[in-house]
Formats: sequence, C-alpha cells, structure tokens
Amino acid sequence: MKKGPNALPKFANEDEEAAWWASRQGREFLKEKSAAPQKQASKGSRLVGQLNRTASVQIALRLPEPDVARAREIATRKGIGYQTLLKMLVHEGLRREARRA
Repeated sequence: MKKGPNALPKFANEDEEAAWWASRQGREFLKEKSAAPQKQASKGSRLVGQLNRTASVQIALRLPEPDVARAREIATRKGIGYQTLLKMLVHEGLRREARRA
C-alpha cells in the first residue's frame, strides 16, 4: 500500500482509504501537498494572466442585472469567469481612454 511520501497509495476499499486518511501518514501527505507550491495552469489570454499577477483592490460596483447576465454568458463562451471578463473590459476601456488624452 505504501509508495512514497508524495505518492497517494492504492486502496482496496473505502474503509482502508478512510483509515489511511485518518492516520499520521494521511495527515502528513496533506501537509506536504498543501505546503508545496501549486502550479496554476494559465487560463485565458495574456491579458488575463497580466490581470491575475497585478495587485488588485476590492471594490463594490453596482451594475444593471441585464449587463451582468450578458457578461456571464460571454464569459462562459470564452471559458473565463465573468468578473475576470469585466476586469478585462474595464482595463481595455481605461487603456483606450488614456490613449485619447
């Protein structure tokens, strides 16, 4: 059953698996996995990656419900979150306005 410190063993049944997770080995496995740096797959475009690396400030913004629904639909088609889509649109709009000035 034991394969190594970072390997999840194979279990014969659920009772064996439950016992392992409750054991010291299972707890150590969880500690190691949660402490290890997580590699995130880049999701979306280069702009999405840049937005995710930039420090952000939380704000409350009220938008009309139809706009939020439309943003959710578009974001779903693009495979990103609707808040990420809204951040991208705000970023692009600000960049465009800055060029005009």
